[in-house]
Amino acid sequence: MTTPFNIVLVEPEIPQNTGTIGRLAVSTGCRLHLIEPLGFSLEDKYLKRAGLDYWPRLAPKLHGTWEAFLEAERPERMLFISTHGEKSFFDAEFRPGDYLVFGKESAGLPPDFYTRYREQMWRIPMPGEFSRSLNLANAVSIVLYEALRQNRSGFGI
Repeated sequence: MTTPFNIVLVEPEIPQNTGTIGRLAVSTGCRLHLIEPLGFSLEDKYLKRAGLDYWPRLAPKLHGTWEAFLEAERPERMLFISTHGEKSFFDAEFRPGDYLVFGKESAGLPPDFYTRYREQMWRIPMPGEFSRSLNLANAVSIVLYEALRQNRSGFGI
């Protein structure tokens, strides 16, 4: 079976979030890409605790830099999820094999991404009065399951 989607975390900082996202990737058949630097070691006990027994089945792809990721993967389509996106991700059309790109917990995506990838930038609507941002693992889950919903027939869902 084809990998439904690729989850890309750019410089993730919190091991528990990455562990939870790794568990999500295994459960959905997606590939997890981690762009360094990471804010933790891949041997971190919190990472493994959040990932439970799923983590050994994950085999995340580690990339030293964003440019190394682009060179290695040559992604056909990337969708960047950010609070700075102008378009709602509900309007995005997800395709199998897409790369869903998320930034680090404290600062989001690198500043140049907001101009470099402006047309590919999407946001998760947050109508709450005091919403600044969502937890990274929650954001990945929300977007990934919308992408799977749109393409469910191709993956037996």
